[in-house]
Amino acid sequence: MSAGAFSAALLLALLVPGGPATPPAEASSATANEMPERRPGASTGLPVPRFVSLKSGRANVRRGPGTDFPIDWVYRKNGVPLEIIAESHNWRRIRDHEGDGGWIWHTMLAGERTAIIDGTTPDEPVPLHSTPSVEAPATAYAEPGLVARVTACKAGWCRLDANGYQGWVVQQKLWGVYPGEEFE
Repeated sequence: MSAGAFSAALLLALLVPGGPATPPAEASSATANEMPERRPGASTGLPVPRFVSLKSGRANVRRGPGTDFPIDWVYRKNGVPLEIIAESHNWRRIRDHEGDGGWIWHTMLAGERTAIIDGTTPDEPVPLHSTPSVEAPATAYAEPGLVARVTACKAGWCRLDANGYQGWVVQQKLWGVYPGEEFE
């Protein structure tokens, strides 16, 4: 790819939390081509699992649903997509794009949808197309690891908005939306 194409690349650092964590037992069991089975959450009645984003720039992730449980790590980047896989009163059990999980206080989360660009090759930018078609021209290129706002998904494509750039990305290149999920 030429240097000019890279000048339009979208770069945004994602701070990956450290510390011990294990994937939660309730992690979604969806295959690559289907939506996971969803049920109403015990506390909110909203579908579980579901994707949300981190509202706060600093949020503790605990080993259990309460302040008596130890903090396993701290998120330090707002907007990160998270999957809610369980609810307990005002606590939400989450899973991140690396499969790490824990419990987080409900006010630290927002309903705004975001996703992480998950390119097949770590150094290869993913094109954001002007329309949902591989034939459409690229409006920008997104580096794997970019966190972007998802404004719509339809027919296997999602419209992203990041750093002033908008464009359509093939849904399977994102973590933060379910396969086949559609919304506007």
